[in-house]
Amino acid sequence: MSASRIIRLPPLPSIRDLIKLYKLRAMKELSQNFLMEPRLISRIVRSAGSVKDCEVCEVGPGPGNITRSIIQNMPSRVLVIEKDKRFTPSLELLAESSPVPLELIFGDVMSFNLEQMFNEDNKMEWEDKCPQIHLIGNLPFNVSTPLIIRWLKAISERKSAWRYGRVRMTLTFQKEVAERMAAPIMTRERCRLSIMCQNWCQVEHKFNIPGRAFIPKPNVDVGVVRLTPLKKPIIDLPFDIIEKVVRSVFSFRQKHCIRGVETLFPKPVREQLSSELLTAAAIEPSTRPFQLTVSEFGRISEAYMSICKEKPDYMKYNYRGQKSDDNWPLIEINNLDSSENIISINEY
Repeated sequence: MSASRIIRLPPLPSIRDLIKLYKLRAMKELSQNFLMEPRLISRIVRSAGSVKDCEVCEVGPGPGNITRSIIQNMPSRVLVIEKDKRFTPSLELLAESSPVPLELIFGDVMSFNLEQMFNEDNKMEWEDKCPQIHLIGNLPFNVSTPLIIRWLKAISERKSAWRYGRVRMTLTFQKEVAERMAAPIMTRERCRLSIMCQNWCQVEHKFNIPGRAFIPKPNVDVGVVRLTPLKKPIIDLPFDIIEKVVRSVFSFRQKHCIRGVETLFPKPVREQLSSELLTAAAIEPSTRPFQLTVSEFGRISEAYMSICKEKPDYMKYNYRGQKSDDNWPLIEINNLDSSENIISINEY
């Protein structure tokens, strides 16, 4: 990279030295792993595309190794969201030395609202090009999947960071999770997460990072994924409906898809309505979930909604939450914030 395209930070202690100086041991309970290889750190930032003159929000910066690379690529502003206050000295040192504005925010990204984080001048209409805003992060493994599901819901509602338009994300996941996110049909990696991610985003599995590049070394390799929200989702229905249908169908991944569709309905009408649904959706009952395209899941979701319009109580049916159908339909409706759905999110 030429000198005209990179900012040189003033001399700073290395991240390795700062970790030793402040005794910044990676905490296993927070799934922390420090990436120390400069070449790989730079490659993560490059995978986001050009961040020059953009606002960049980094989630989980830790001691600031990726943050340094972001700064060197000449953004207009950097914001970092960190939960662990042990990293305060390292991040404050970087903020004082940074030639571009660097704002430190201490909080939990899982509950953090990005609604008012960015410059209104960078806001774009959804159908226009992506705004000059990026989300980048080397996420802890225990946060990455629940967070992306919450962000997909925000994308579907154009809330939080996506109030500003189709904000791009470049994030790290366990390699197996990254493979699931991008998995095409007919592959063993194809799962609920594949459908949810691909319905709202263009998913690019950019490259993998070997576990040995991290301190401490995790037992798995890491995948870097860039997600660009689509101008129009493939299935243009409410998030909770799609989530419920996809979760139900994939609850029996290796069996015929009708077995999962049956779990959308209570026993007295299960056989009849599941058959009617798949007929309306033009799906063969013997098809297996991993053989279905996103569009075919859309047809299943449309058919499910059509049935529920005639009988709204079916929308409330919760197969997993039912010990018996005897008391149905006296059941609480599913919603994303219920404990049942939180469990399902963590199982993606």
